Amino acid sequence: MKIAFLGTGTSQGVPVIACECSVCQSMDFRDKRLRSSVWIETQGKSFVIDTGPDFRQQMLRIRSKELHAVLFTHQHKDHIAGLDDVRAFNFQQQRDMPIFSSEATLHRIREEFYYSFSDNPYPGVPRLQPRVITNAPFECEGILITPILVMHHKMPVFGFRIGDFTYITDANYIAAAERDKIAGSRVLVVNALQKDRHISHFTLQQALELIDELNVPAAYLTHISHKLGTHAAVEKELPPHVRLAYDGLTLQL
Repeated sequence: MKIAFLGTGTSQGVPVIACECSVCQSMDFRDKRLRSSVWIETQGKSFVIDTGPDFRQQMLRIRSKELHAVLFTHQHKDHIAGLDDVRAFNFQQQRDMPIFSSEATLHRIREEFYYSFSDNPYPGVPRLQPRVITNAPFECEGILITPILVMHHKMPVFGFRIGDFTYITDANYIAAAERDKIAGSRVLVVNALQKDRHISHFTLQQALELIDELNVPAAYLTHISHKLGTHAAVEKELPPHVRLAYDGLTLQL
């Protein structure tokens, strides 16, 4: 299994005007974070988790020529806004794009991309094949995927486990039964927004406590706000088996 971090950042707390903070002024490429997403290739199949506003740029950067499916964690704009750009893969592969999501996320996608769901769609619009998932294992292109239900304040969000790899973003609470699904993973990716307490995201300390409780051999932190600090500074605070992910980082399991 090959994993590439397409983006490790967030819209949360990111200034839209010139900022003088250490992260925004950093020359370290690892501090240049697009919205969180990950690309996975396994058993000859390629898929992504979430298509944020930076999706097109991210896929061009990794030079991906195939995309077999898209999985969605939840319906917030920074996780679905780039879905329109799957049209390039529709054209290249001459097939509709399967999209796996909860009913609530699909409802928002139908609203945002209504033109793809009309009775007589305009030529060239994204061709989507919706597949509603619940909190039960499902197959994506023949690959078994286990959803992990987490809470993003009051919003249910799906994390996903594929083999020995678990990916969780936009969470600040995971019930015991859902944590059991993560146990035994070789690699865990989990959000760590900032150091200060937040209403809907794990802080750095909370993420580290979760990693310790689950006793995973290796963990990577994602969905990083500029408030967390620079990559180089935060890395010095982490235990040996935990790393701060960065855009373009690739893993081989």
